[in-house]
Amino acid sequence: MTNIEQTKTGRESEPLALCRGMQIGILIVAYNAVTTLVKVLQRIPPPVWENVAEVVVFDDASQDSTYELALGYKAVAGNTKFHVLKNEKNLGYGGNQKAGYQYFMERGFDVVVLLHGDGQYAPEVLAHLYHPIVTGEADAVFGSRMLGDYGGPLKGGMPFYKYLGNRILTTFENFSLGMHLSEFHSGYRAYSLHALRQIDFSRMTDDFHFDTEIIIKLNHQGLRISEVPIPTYYGGEICYVNGMKYAKNVAKAVYRYQRTCQSVECFPEFQEYFTHYPAKTSKYSSHYWFLQLAGNHQDILDCGCGEGFFAAELDKQGNRVTGVDVLPFPKNAFAFQQYWQADLTRGLEDVFDRVQGRRFDRVLLMDVLEHLPRPELLLRDCHGVVKRNGQILVSVPNVANFTVRLLLLFGKFDYTERGILDKTHVRFFTRKTARAMLTAAGYRILRERSTVIPIELAFGLSPENILMKTLNRLLAVATAWMPNLFGYQHIFVAVSGKPAAE
Repeated sequence: MTNIEQTKTGRESEPLALCRGMQIGILIVAYNAVTTLVKVLQRIPPPVWENVAEVVVFDDASQDSTYELALGYKAVAGNTKFHVLKNEKNLGYGGNQKAGYQYFMERGFDVVVLLHGDGQYAPEVLAHLYHPIVTGEADAVFGSRMLGDYGGPLKGGMPFYKYLGNRILTTFENFSLGMHLSEFHSGYRAYSLHALRQIDFSRMTDDFHFDTEIIIKLNHQGLRISEVPIPTYYGGEICYVNGMKYAKNVAKAVYRYQRTCQSVECFPEFQEYFTHYPAKTSKYSSHYWFLQLAGNHQDILDCGCGEGFFAAELDKQGNRVTGVDVLPFPKNAFAFQQYWQADLTRGLEDVFDRVQGRRFDRVLLMDVLEHLPRPELLLRDCHGVVKRNGQILVSVPNVANFTVRLLLLFGKFDYTERGILDKTHVRFFTRKTARAMLTAAGYRILRERSTVIPIELAFGLSPENILMKTLNRLLAVATAWMPNLFGYQHIFVAVSGKPAAE
């Protein structure tokens, strides 16, 4: 007996169909499926009907009689596991899925399988989709037409142009996301609802590339994805997908995800992955210089430490780091010996009672002063926490960088998510004004450095890319030659002198 014959009989599904005590739901998304929906329901194998808790049709405000047909089928079949719901307005392919997943999550289900009402995906293999989740082998399972077990997509009637587009997009997505799926664009899927509860659906698209966005999120969050082979079928069903628009949206979703993860821009559908101040790994960045200047085995007070990404690097060098920031609890709390929550706009006033006369070898004010309306308050208070021979390390953005000068030349001064014109900056500095501020606050400057423009962020490439490395070195030479023009940030190493009179 062939694989296809076994699938049609449902015999192959019988041992796989067991729910093992889990509540399994089948979500059938339907839009104008009056000619196909009943056939889809009739093709669900009896062992699957026996083991699933609910089969629910979500009719997305169809313009035909899909909803009425489904109600009629329910009345005739008398199946208490079968339910029909209709959206008051069309939610779109992604929006309809979100409504369905929410339905099953609210009812405490364990697994949901996505099946299309147009008959394009074989209900006979439903058990193959949910079985790996039931057995604890996967968090999500995707049906793949590219695995070839059922003769391959072309033999199943997939038009060659769709096959080619599918392969090109899948190759692009695998390369961009570091994945190894045989197909990204099958709509036949099963999910652990425990996994879906970890996904923020609130700002995800309602369009067809919702399927791509959910793969991106599953992969980002380290959830286990498996694939199973499925038959390919192309019949007379109407396709509502604009291929070129879909491909463009898929590419845009990957781009927007990467830009958000790189903290260049914060796109709403991936905003939970945006880190305002991530660790900077490129050579000659502020983190590069601060790691060298902070030294090893030092007592360090990191003011404005954020989530602790940089503190984790300091910890690797044997330093003992105390963090101060407005966050209630940093993600990388393990990197701190102590963490103190404080509003630095008031200097160190909020933590004086916890300092209790303690002094530090290094006080870091990295990317902090530009966020404070009165940075002199924090500089003044740092005199009281740095050791006699200790140092404060300060970095500020260089508003005189040539990129800002060019923008001003064309009459632009637009704020951004990060960078020199970060929308949270309230103070702007040149090297000269930063020096004057430190001197006025009672510090003596020992050394100065300037960071290079993070060109890799503009191109969306890794700092390890050979082209980025080359440009980085060229910028380092230009920055050393003309720091006022090419410097991205100015870094100062200073020691406490006589505090300035208040």
